[in-house]
Amino acid sequence: MQLGSNLYQARKKSGLSQENVAEVLGVSRQTISKWETDETLPDIRQSKRLAMLYHMTLDELIQFDADEQQVEQMIDSVSEEAQAKINWNRVWSKRYPVLATYGEKVCIEDYAPALREMLTRLHVDYGYSATDAVLVLKDILARVWKGEI
Repeated sequence: MQLGSNLYQARKKSGLSQENVAEVLGVSRQTISKWETDETLPDIRQSKRLAMLYHMTLDELIQFDADEQQVEQMIDSVSEEAQAKINWNRVWSKRYPVLATYGEKVCIEDYAPALREMLTRLHVDYGYSATDAVLVLKDILARVWKGEI
């Protein structure tokens, strides 16, 4: 996705017009339009102000697209010990806020028996460790969600 498209989507999500944004930033509406169509780019100060206006981090606004190799290198560079200390739910909740709040709405106990049974079957039938069973179940769920199976 291009930066202009990110800017457009963020503005729309915020419910603001190009005129509203232009007024807040002290630029013309045409400038906002040029940013959103990738004709020109906002400078770093304007980008930070846009991110704040849209209630996003600058990284979220830019949506840095790391390639697969970069992600693998980042994962490999973190030791198992360090990974064990990370509160992954809190980390992913920054990107997906529902992870921080679903427990208040969803009766987790209703889902636990079926999930426990699936994990047990993966362990007994295929010899997967608890961690591997969770990863396999997550992958199956992702494939179902994507409509692949």
